[in-house]
Amino acid sequence: MTMNFFRGVMGGQPAGPQPTGAETIHKLCDRVASSTLLEDRRDAVRALKSLSKKYRLEVGTQAMDHLVHILQTDRSDSEILGYALDTLYNIICNDEEEEQDMAAAPPIPVSGKHKNVPVSDENAQKQEEDLGVLFTDKFLGDSENVTLLLTLLEEFDFHVRWPGVKLLTALLKNQCNQVQGVILVSPMGVSRLMDLLADSREVIRNDGLLLLQQLTKGNAAIQKIVAFENAFERLLDIITEEGSSDGGIVVEDCLLLLVNLLKNNSSNQNFFKEGSYIQRMKPWFEVGDDNSGWSAQKVTNLHLMLQLVRVMVSPVNSPGATSSCQKSMYQCGLLQQLCTILMATGVPADILTETINTVSEVIRGSQINQDYFASVNAPSNPPRPAIVVLLMSMVNERQPFVLRCAVLYCFQCFLYKNQKGQGEIVATLLPSTIDANSISAGQLLCGGLFSADSLSNWCAAVALAHALQDNLTQKEQLLRVQLATSLGKPPVSLLQQCTNILSQGDKINRRGSKVQTRVGLLMLLCTWISNCPIAVTHFLHNQENVPFLTGQISENLGEDERLVQGLCALLLGICIYYNDNSLENYTKEKLKQLIEKRIGKENFVEKLGFVTKHELYSRAAQKPQPVFPSPEQMLFDHEFTKLVKELEGVITKAVHKTSEEEKKEEEVKKTLEQHDSIVIQYKDLIRDQDTQIQELREQVSTLSLNSEQMQNQITQQQSQIQQHKDQYNILKLKLGKDSQGLSSSHGEGAHVNGLHSEELSQLREEVEELRRQHTLQHTQLSDKDSLINTLRCGAAAAAQTAEGGTGGSDNTELLGEVESLRSRVQAQCAEISQLQTERLELIRRAEAVSSAPASSSESSADTVTVSELESRLAAQTTEAERLKEECRGLREGHAGLEQQLASAQSTVAIEQTEKTKLQQEVQESKKEQDDLLMLLADQDQKILNLKQRLRDLGETVRETICSYCRPRPCSQTTEEDPPPQKFKGLCYYYCFSGGRWSC
Repeated sequence: MTMNFFRGVMGGQPAGPQPTGAETIHKLCDRVASSTLLEDRRDAVRALKSLSKKYRLEVGTQAMDHLVHILQTDRSDSEILGYALDTLYNIICNDEEEEQDMAAAPPIPVSGKHKNVPVSDENAQKQEEDLGVLFTDKFLGDSENVTLLLTLLEEFDFHVRWPGVKLLTALLKNQCNQVQGVILVSPMGVSRLMDLLADSREVIRNDGLLLLQQLTKGNAAIQKIVAFENAFERLLDIITEEGSSDGGIVVEDCLLLLVNLLKNNSSNQNFFKEGSYIQRMKPWFEVGDDNSGWSAQKVTNLHLMLQLVRVMVSPVNSPGATSSCQKSMYQCGLLQQLCTILMATGVPADILTETINTVSEVIRGSQINQDYFASVNAPSNPPRPAIVVLLMSMVNERQPFVLRCAVLYCFQCFLYKNQKGQGEIVATLLPSTIDANSISAGQLLCGGLFSADSLSNWCAAVALAHALQDNLTQKEQLLRVQLATSLGKPPVSLLQQCTNILSQGDKINRRGSKVQTRVGLLMLLCTWISNCPIAVTHFLHNQENVPFLTGQISENLGEDERLVQGLCALLLGICIYYNDNSLENYTKEKLKQLIEKRIGKENFVEKLGFVTKHELYSRAAQKPQPVFPSPEQMLFDHEFTKLVKELEGVITKAVHKTSEEEKKEEEVKKTLEQHDSIVIQYKDLIRDQDTQIQELREQVSTLSLNSEQMQNQITQQQSQIQQHKDQYNILKLKLGKDSQGLSSSHGEGAHVNGLHSEELSQLREEVEELRRQHTLQHTQLSDKDSLINTLRCGAAAAAQTAEGGTGGSDNTELLGEVESLRSRVQAQCAEISQLQTERLELIRRAEAVSSAPASSSESSADTVTVSELESRLAAQTTEAERLKEECRGLREGHAGLEQQLASAQSTVAIEQTEKTKLQQEVQESKKEQDDLLMLLADQDQKILNLKQRLRDLGETVRETICSYCRPRPCSQTTEEDPPPQKFKGLCYYYCFSGGRWSC
């Protein structure tokens, strides 16, 4: 009967109409649920597996609960477990191959009553994806199902473990967050999944990698657990076993998992660095001389390896963690290996580009790494610095766009917080250092700055601006650069040539001028003259610059020119804000009047706001690396966006500021300078006091040690004196007795008296010597005490906290004085911090005064602050005196507590004596009880003998025994047994008489 049933299911030729897919699946589900034989259930599940791809909806709707029940109940049969897991995977998975198979298959009706409805390919694919999510939600309706899967993964059988891994991976793809939550709270859940990496069967290990990739996406908690389950060690071992960069897809999966574990996870990054795993990455980047014929998989692997290095040193990481990783990469030789790839020949373009980006972030902000990179030379004849070779690629318009962006990023990272490197780049432009026989970085930048390629103009301008970033010295040095524009004409400065290109390009062809070039030059000029009054003076010295800027800002131009107008307004605003009024025609006030007449203040501020409102400005402000989809969109630099954000507000205030406000600002600055001088004086005073206190503290420590040593010597000598006194008294008593008892024997007595007299004389001499030593030591101790008092008075006078101090020679008061000195130092440190805070507050007030008129009360705030400081210093002196009085009171209270402690100890001794007496009485009582027990035992034995004699004589003896020893023999007794009483193993016997139990 069973075989006939499966013949009908699997393709037999039964008579009558063919059952639909839904009907067949329904019968199979009934078979799974009702069959008692394991073989029948196994065959039914196998049939469901074969139908699960074609009839996915029906199998998922009808059979899922039965399949889960199989997983729960038939754990002993690995074959049926494997079929059930495969079936669940087929109905949940949304793989592309599965979807293509399903899209090619005709639609299946839910029941036999409905006809097939054609569906478009797009709708069919969407429907399949929805089915996977639907069945995933149904499976995850009970979180115990995921726990059940984790338990099944412990099975070593291949037919259970492998489909279990695939099913869990599919669940993670469809509902990642929900499955992650269940695994996270499951005991040993992550550990079970980590065991997959140790499986000797490669297919399970490889699918385990895919499972862990899905599991670690976007969940920092799981990433930490996986990392601490020794994931780094296992993954690096697998990469080495598979051939590192020459390995296959398994290496790629391991690298993807490592990126998941480390990206944006500072804890794992620190663990990776502390575990010395960075050193193990160095062999990945060893390339030979022949770099031709790289496979696509090798390119992918090396690309991921470079990405993994960048994850460790990304600018978005904390500065401390990034700096630590950069140091490790230099020490282990990883940076050197990357620079070797950078200068190698035959490396694919995309790998070379990514290597440049990786080297950029490894050296960014690290002085030692930047110095090493500056020393790297290309293998050419003659050798050229790597920086020069890279800049040649950046200004070459025939190079790929992404490569030029990478070189620009590398140059920016080389100069980031590197004043030494900035000086070296600017020095190549100065007349005294130019070498006509070699190409320098400065020559390449100038060539790119004035070339016909707008992208080269922009890149060179941004690179040169980074050489001046936050470096006033190099801004002033660059003013010395002179350029020979043509034969027969005098040279012009680099600053003047940049402004000439801006103005001439505008005059020649407004529409044809390239916005990218003009934006680059304006960014360079803004960076150059900002926070550099000398550069502002040089810029304003050219009579054409200010009319050109005002003309640009005042005209109504098209949408493309608004950005240029905004940058011109920024440049003119910098000329106002950093103007030192050295040029009479272009002072701050005259420039503001010019803006008000020619442009209008409101119009000027509006044009200035165009810069920050631009879409490309927001994109450039997100991260340091210049990443643009096309060359035309390269308009803003990341560091320049920081400068605009810093200057926009202050320029707006400077334009609206009146002359009276500027005078008040000058007064505030003077007041701040005065306040700073006062703070400096206080700091010097406190520093001197701190030095004095330190010296006094050392002297007090030395004297305290000497005092303790002397006190110990005095104590020892006093004990010796007492011993000699005792011996003297004993001898004196003996001498008196001998003189009375031995008067008859005069000769012998005289001998004894003579002997004692000698001993007494010697003892008297010793006593006198000890007394002299004792007197001398007391004198020395008094001298030390007076010196300590003198030092204490001097310390109090130096700290201005007390007029004088009186103290004894006891060591406790001396230590109290040391503590007082320590507290005074802490109070002075707090005072310094408070003064610094008030200085910052005054600076903030100065800025507030620059934006709005200051009131008369605020103008006198500094004087009040100084008065408050003086009053607080006097209050601290009073507080020090009060603390000394409290210390004296605490010492008196301590003496009282010691008296109470002595009284309590005497009370305890009395109670201990009484306790000893009571214990003796208890022992005596126990001894008497033992004697009574012996008498009772003898009496019981006599009673037993008498009872036995009565029985022998034929008399009936009735007795009741307590139930504690054995069941009572007397069944006629109706009353309850008395409570058992036991004493040292002997039982009392009770008898029932007179309505009660008696012994």
